[in-house]
Amino acid sequence: MTSCHPHSTSTAETAVPSSDALSFQVEDMTCGHCAGTVKSAIETKLPGTSVTADPGSKQVSVRGSSDFAAIQSAVIAAGYTPGPQRIG
Repeated sequence: MTSCHPHSTSTAETAVPSSDALSFQVEDMTCGHCAGTVKSAIETKLPGTSVTADPGSKQVSVRGSSDFAAIQSAVIAAGYTPGPQRIG
């Protein structure tokens, strides 16, 4: 588990998730720094993905990959706990 310092609660990416995005919650993503870490971890492990991470809603959306196991692995390696994939 990572420790979080008070940071901005702005999203790591402001784009609205599209309907083809894979979405899930990360309950321990509590600030903008956390969101940036999750976004970077996924985009680094899975080049070609585009990640929107919103610490306010704790929602992460990933476009460009349907490999949820690899996405979960990247989030866990970054020190966070991904929730189950959300459908629809």
